[in-house]
Amino acid sequence: MPESDDRTRAHVFVSGTVQGVYYRANTRDTARELGIDGWVRNLPDGRVEAVFEGSEDSVSEMVEWCHTGSPAAEVEDVEVEYGDPEGEDGFRIRR
Repeated sequence: MPESDDRTRAHVFVSGTVQGVYYRANTRDTARELGIDGWVRNLPDGRVEAVFEGSEDSVSEMVEWCHTGSPAAEVEDVEVEYGDPEGEDGFRIRR
């Protein structure tokens, strides 16, 4: 069965105080609650990178969530690029 056309992909870069504050774990938990596929990881430059695939509504909600993130995070900026889903399955933290 082909995937419905309302699925989208967001590639996100989050900057600020977002490492060492459970940002990835909270991202994973929130994405799973929303039924989003993809991954999240820390980058060497201090940012967090994530990919979200799912319904447009869920992905939009997840991107909005990134602006706040985990309770201990201090998000300064969120860069987002939207595109076509690439078939992510499940949501995981990449090391």
